[in-house]
Amino acid sequence: MSVKVRIPTPLQRVTGGKAEVETAPGKVIDIVGALDKAFPGIAERISEGGKIRRFVNIYVNEEDIRFLQGENTAVKDGDELSIVPAIAGGRQ
Repeated sequence: MSVKVRIPTPLQRVTGGKAEVETAPGKVIDIVGALDKAFPGIAERISEGGKIRRFVNIYVNEEDIRFLQGENTAVKDGDELSIVPAIAGGRQ
């Protein structure tokens, strides 16, 4: 088995238009590295210096990794990892 990774629309240009990709299980930060090997340039949009960028939210099975072990959250076979860029703005 593998881990399903849901790719947000703004990052799909890096994945060749794929909204979902699969990768091997591991820690979140290792999965980001594996994604970068398959899709060069994706890691720099998600992370910096081994940390997930503050404007990027990552969920493992719908749980925010910030409330788990952050970048070191373990992702197992069959889990789903969702990358969700933070949305800012609104009316002033």
